This record gives sequence, structure tokens and C-alpha cells, in this order.
Amino acid sequence: MKYPNGHNSAISFPLGGIGTGSIGLSGAGQLIDWEIMNRPDKGSHNGYSHLAVKAERGGELVDVRVLNGDMAPPYTGTSSFGEAGNRFAGYGFGANKCLLPGLPHFREVEFDGEFPFARLTFRNETFPGEVVLRAFNPLIPLNDFDSSLPAAAFEIEFHNDTAGELRYTAALSVRNPVERSCHTLTGRLLEMKQKQHHAASPRYGELALVTDAEEYSGQSCWYRGEWQDDINMFWNDFARPGALKPRDYPAENGRHRHDTGTLAAHLTLPPGGRGKIRFVLAWYWPNVRNFWNEGEREYPGWRNWYATQFGSAAEVADYFMANYDRLLNETRLFHDALFSSTLPEAVIDAVSANLAVLKSAACLRLENGEFYAFEGTSSLYGSCEGSCTHVWNYAYALPFLFPALERSMRELDYTWNFQPDGGLGFRLQLPLGREATGFRACVDGQMGGVIKMYREWKISGDTGWLRRWFPQARRALEYAWSPENPDRWDPEQSGVLTGRQHHTLDVELFGPNPWLTGFYHAALDAAARMADAVGEPESAALYRSIRARGRKFVEEQLFNGEYYVQKLDLADDAVLAPFRDARRCYWNEESRQIKYQLGNGCLTDQLLAQWHASLAGLDDVFDPARIPAALRAIHRYNFLRSFRDYANFWRVYALNDEAGTIICSWPHRDMPAIPIPYATEVFTGYEYHFAAQLVMHGMVAEGTEVVEAARARYDGVKRNPWSEIECGSNYARSMSSYSLLNAYGGFRFDLAAGMIGFAPAARRPGECFRSFWSLGTGWGSVEITDDSCTLRVLYGSLKVNTLQFPLEPASVRLGGRELRFTRCESGIELAEPAELTPAVELTCFRQCATP
Repeated sequence: MKYPNGHNSAISFPLGGIGTGSIGLSGAGQLIDWEIMNRPDKGSHNGYSHLAVKAERGGELVDVRVLNGDMAPPYTGTSSFGEAGNRFAGYGFGANKCLLPGLPHFREVEFDGEFPFARLTFRNETFPGEVVLRAFNPLIPLNDFDSSLPAAAFEIEFHNDTAGELRYTAALSVRNPVERSCHTLTGRLLEMKQKQHHAASPRYGELALVTDAEEYSGQSCWYRGEWQDDINMFWNDFARPGALKPRDYPAENGRHRHDTGTLAAHLTLPPGGRGKIRFVLAWYWPNVRNFWNEGEREYPGWRNWYATQFGSAAEVADYFMANYDRLLNETRLFHDALFSSTLPEAVIDAVSANLAVLKSAACLRLENGEFYAFEGTSSLYGSCEGSCTHVWNYAYALPFLFPALERSMRELDYTWNFQPDGGLGFRLQLPLGREATGFRACVDGQMGGVIKMYREWKISGDTGWLRRWFPQARRALEYAWSPENPDRWDPEQSGVLTGRQHHTLDVELFGPNPWLTGFYHAALDAAARMADAVGEPESAALYRSIRARGRKFVEEQLFNGEYYVQKLDLADDAVLAPFRDARRCYWNEESRQIKYQLGNGCLTDQLLAQWHASLAGLDDVFDPARIPAALRAIHRYNFLRSFRDYANFWRVYALNDEAGTIICSWPHRDMPAIPIPYATEVFTGYEYHFAAQLVMHGMVAEGTEVVEAARARYDGVKRNPWSEIECGSNYARSMSSYSLLNAYGGFRFDLAAGMIGFAPAARRPGECFRSFWSLGTGWGSVEITDDSCTLRVLYGSLKVNTLQFPLEPASVRLGGRELRFTRCESGIELAEPAELTPAVELTCFRQCATP
């Protein structure tokens, strides 16, 4: 997606690894949002850290500029700008000088972002030739090591479009964010350490800059002076012909300061020539503490996973640069496979852009490599701790792209989150071993975990893993009817949740409702299938019988002819009587109603469990004849094409003439006096799962419309395209967008059975459908035409027994070898398992039509 001048002011493109934090690249090329010290830091800059370029001819300076475009207005300064305690910065003190708007920069910049790659093109009438900045951090599905490097790569390409030879220089300057700096420039490597904190302190950190240029120069430290002496002297040095003259200081003498260092690289280009300069900036903040919880001083900290793999920032930088070409090529292989998919542009944009959440400060990797995350990020803290189960239910990117990390979330939950009564805490507490949260269990989070265990098994095909963890999943499911469950979800094993039901909208529902009972039914189905696989037929039979009873009730009692509703008499406060404090919290004496309920509302999430079931290969949760009707009702009542005349008392994520899908509506004018919280808000995480369901049930145009409306709000000016917001930035629920890829492709999988299949949702005769796919052992692309279906593995391998393609094949070939097969109800079965690798592809050819 291209964002030209004037359309890039909200951009912050995260550059960092999974669980490492990141640095933001602004739409104008500035380095912002320095979130590398184990916490968010929105709106931050790191002193005068920046990129700059210059051109020389015959020993004379032609032009010199910081590699930025114009700063977006306003230029009066903001209330959040300035060093803490500085009375002479912020609002009324002008544009942020640390972003160098007062130095010569480029008149034009176009930001082209296709995550994980950013490409900025700079032009200025006085600078000879076009300058292109490319930036990335590796994102290689299934390779969580290289995708978790605490570093950012910058590649500056020059094009000499003049008639004479030119010498170009690119310089990366970075401030040490820790005081009492200790910098060392050794050849192509600039190390930036400090003596402020000991190596075991959570405040200890390092930076390293490296280039692979043959010709280089640098300054380990800028001039140490007062006022603006440092940037003044640096610009004096840089804005003259030739290499940077060295500047160094002896070890810090005890004065508190933040030194800045610069690494520069040079190349000479003939007329018409092109050349590149590459830098890697690595960071290393090895020690983490739970600073967001009261009482954290009682608990020890832990080490970042990357600190168990590398000993310093310099080691990270050296590894990255030594493997640069491989990391770039494998990341580009993924990028090209995704972006060559023949899906609507907005869909690929939504899928790819929200992968940025994984590279944001919302995510951590614990000492043994396990994945942990907040829901999102606020300015200085993670927003809502604990790998929150009901929010991460929606995040479909991680389980397909990095399935080992997703499995680690199940393992952490089932190891550390069980409460004494058998319920699961839905927020994992750190450090590991800390007591579980005492808050009541959450229905959608707890049942979602059972569904996701089934999904993880099918993605990985690892039945041994399933055997190890199924007892915990069984315990989580059976909590629904446990006598120890104080919220009495389903004590009679009726298959219907009737008790006090906590959920992702932060309150409780009472009485039967399709949303949470649907989760229960999908979990019962998943658990029955897993019980069969591990040799527990009695459990499987029990779960199926409970589900059958409940499903009958749902279809008879909760469908109103248009959509599914909650069955509850809001005026009956007796419903609250069995539950401690329920009346105090939920009874509205003035209106004589129970608060925070759905009633006859049309909830966008009413079919959420169906989304999970369809994606994971479970049975339909609801009557398949009624699902399209309910989806059409949601689209009719909840999808708004303008918010101009809409009343929203909650957080405003869509406004004016924007379009979006609200959480709940009451089309028959029977809204409760105080309805469920957030009902009038717009969550992109809801929009994408709703759109995916529309697509999966034949309403492709409507689904595409919902996605286009969501992404139109993130246009680079109104909001950041790489940080969809809900309860904070970088919000995890937005990764429901990955499900669109599977929905449009009709992706089916079961690696435990060696099955893979595709049934594209909207391919017309004569069209070629192409899409990226990923599973636990490999990833690649599929291409489907009228006459053939070709499955390619681009990375890893894939062993298949059964294929489900939208054609009846006459022949199947693996490479140049013909495979024997038989047709079956589920597709075709190969006579022998076939193993696909990047060296061989599998193609099914259509049977010749009968004249």
C-alpha cells in the first residue's frame, strides 16, 4: 500500500522481532516509538537518532539531507513532547526538534508498506537522483528463531541519474538511551554499552550498529557540550565532503549523559549507476521484571528469550549481518507468496498489516521461548496483561505461522492458570509460578482453549502432544458442570449455559445465549474428537450427548426468525439470587432490569463459535440453514455506512462518514436500559471474523465490503495502518484478519490425518485462484484453474494422504511422477503418502469432460 506526501502522518511501522520490542519507522522516515526496553513507549524519540545522506562530486559537496520528509502539522508542539520535567518543551515550543524538522530534508517521500517490508522513496530537486530506504525485520513462518531477532535492518539505495561520477554517503546516528555511555567503534561495528546499571539489572541495555560496506567511517561519540552543541557539531562534520572524522572520549567520567554515535558508509557510483548501503541496528535489554503489577518487588525477574541465545547486542548484529541475504530472501519468499494471492487488495492488506502485532511491544518471549502477550499496548504499559484467553481467541495468525509458539500458550495456561476449584484464570501471571489470578473463570476464554487445543493438534499433527495435554483440556471443559464451579455454568449437563457467565466484554451474562453456549458446544465437539484420538470413548460419548441436548434447546428457544438472541427476563432479579454480589453489581433499581445483558440484541459475536468451528474443521455449531439468515441480519443491522447520526457513549473507533460494524444493535427497539458494555463500539477483531463468516457462507461481496470499510479507517492519516486499536494500540484481536485468508481459500487441513484441501469462495470459471497457506511442517502456495490444482511447498515439507480440491482429477503428479489414488467421500486418497518439499510440487489434473 502506497502512502504519498500528506497521507502518511499516522504511520509507525514496527521494526523488531517477536517478543523483542520494536522501533517505529514513521511515514516520513523518522525513527520513533523506541519500544526496545521491555515496555511500550508510544510517541517516543531517542534523542537525535536518525538516518542522513549526502552526495559529493570531485571532492565538493553537492547536497546533504536527513533522510526524512516533511513533518506533519501541527507545528506548535504537543503536550506529550519533551523530556520529562523539561519546562521548555512541549506545547508552544514548536515542532519536535529531536526529529530534526529544522535540518534540510526531502521535499517528497512516498511510503510503500507491505508488512514486513517498508519502502520509502525520497526525492528533492537539489539531491542528485532518487534515494530509496528499505527496512525490515525477518518474518519467516515456522522459523521463530530468526523471526525473533532484536534488530532492524536498513538498506539505502542510491541512483546516480547524473552525467558524472558521484560519491554517496549514508549515516545512521543513534543515541544511547541509557546514561553514562560507553561506546566503541571497531571497524564496521559500533557498540554502545553503559556503566549506569549492572548487567543483571532490568534497566541494563546495549545497542550495536553494523554495516557491510567496504568503505566506512564513524564517530563513537558526538561532541560533548551544552545546549545544542552535539547536533551542531555533528552536522558541521557531516555536511562537508569526505568521511566522518573520528571522535572518541575516554571512559565516562561519572557525568550523567546520553551519548550519540554515528556509523557512516560510502560508495561511488558511475553515471546511471545504482548501489546499496546496509545497516543493522540491534538492541539487547536482557532482563525483564513484572513492573505492571503491584507487589512486583517480591518476585524475581527473568531473562528475555533472545538473551539466552545471544550474549550481547553486537552478537545479534553480527549474526544478522552474516545471514542478511538468507534472512532477506526467506522473508521475501513469504511476502511474495502472500502478496501474490489473488484475493481482494483490502483482504491481503488486513491479513498482512495485523501481523505487525507480533512484532510490537504487546508481545514477549519468556526465558524458555514461550510466547506471552498483553491484549495491546498503552503509551507506557502493556494494555491488559496475561495472554488474555478471550482476546487471544481471535488471533489466528500465530497458530498458523508460528504454531510452536501458539502451542506454548496452551501449555502455559494448562500448567499455571488452573485455580483451586478447577476454573482457569484467563490472565496468566508473571513471573511463572506466581499464584493464579483469583478472578472468576471466563466462559469464552476457557472453552476457547479447548477448541484451540484441537486446532493446534490438527495444525501440527502431533498426537503425542495431544496425549500429554488432553487431561488438562478435559478438566477445563468439565468445569462447566463441576460442583466446585461457583458460577454454575451447566450443573445439570443440559448442554446450555445458564449460570453466571463472564466473557470478553468484561461483565457477565445470565441465562441462555447463543454466543457463550455456542463456545460450549464447539468445545464439546472438539473434546469428543480429542477423546476418541487418545482412547477415551466414554468421555467422547458423554460430550456428544451433552452437546446434542443443548443444540436442540438453542435451535428451539434462541432463534427469533432472523438471528439468535439471549433468553432472559430482564425484570426477574431472581436470576441473580444464587450468585454472590450479583444483585449489587447487576440490578438497576430505577428501571427494574438486570444490567449489561443482550436481551433481544443482534450481537455480531452471536456466531463466533461457528467461525472457530468452520476454521478448525468441527461440525456446525448452529443449524446450517439458519446461519446465513443470522449473518444477513448482522450485516443489515450492525454494519453502518456512516456514523454521522449515530450515538456512541463508549470509545470512538469509527466516526463521521466512516463505515464499520458495531458490536450489538437492537433493531426492534427493545434495548435494555443499560445494555452490554461496548455495544456501540467498533472492534476490527469482530469485523474480520464476521467478514470471514460471510465469505464462508457465500456472501463474498458483503464480506469484502466489511473488510474494505475497516481498512479504510486505517489510511495512514486518521490512524496507523500497522496498529489497529481497541483497548490500546497493536491490539491482538485484530489478528482475526488472518482467518480471511483461510475463508477466501476454503482452506481445510488435518495434519494428523495427512489431509489438506481448498475450495475457493469466489473463483469464477476461467479465473486462476492463488493463495498462501501455512501449517505446522511447511508453508507455500496453491494455484487452482479450471483444469488443474497445484500445491507448492516453499519452506519446510508437507506429508499428505488425502487431498480435497474443487475438481475431479484424472491424474495426480508429484514432480514428474504419477501417483496412484482412489476417490472417496472426502476427496481423493493417495495409495501412498506423498511428501512435498520445495523441490517438488503436486498437481491434480482435471478429468476430461464428456462430449
